[in-house]
Amino acid sequence: MDLFGDLRRMNKRQLYYQVLNFAMIVSSALMIWKGLIVVTGSESPIVVVLSGSMEPAFHRGDLLFLTNFHDDPIRAGEIVVFKVEGRDIPIVHRVIKVHEKGNGNIKFLTKGDNNEVDDRGLYKEGQNWLEKKDVVGRARGFLPYVGMVTIIMNDYPKFKYALLAVMGAYVLLKRES
Repeated sequence: MDLFGDLRRMNKRQLYYQVLNFAMIVSSALMIWKGLIVVTGSESPIVVVLSGSMEPAFHRGDLLFLTNFHDDPIRAGEIVVFKVEGRDIPIVHRVIKVHEKGNGNIKFLTKGDNNEVDDRGLYKEGQNWLEKKDVVGRARGFLPYVGMVTIIMNDYPKFKYALLAVMGAYVLLKRES
């Protein structure tokens, strides 16, 4: 397959059409993502489980669908995705204890199903409880192992760039019949 030969054989109008087609695909994906953010109320409506800490409920590579409606109270037993100050990657764990104060303020403690101890060691120093502001979303559904593609691309960056290059070349060089 001669990629550059195909590019040279295209006239300018075909090349512009293919570039615009590629830009439309990228912008459509971004619009869908932003729409999901609005509909679910979560800054990250889809996440991938990166570790085995939630087994047997969720396995590494499971794709989780999240919502984060602020009116819903957090309850013990729910699976939440939260961010801790100083860490970039959100954590998927189960709420094991909830403390509600009279003013409506809620604090809670989490733990991975497959972990021996609660998550206080994961929280920032001096923090013993999570608050609602720390929650990215609550798990509402999942697709098993679909997120393994994401894990493989993060573990092998060269594979990720090769896959993106092939997909980009395909979109740019594919001609409609």
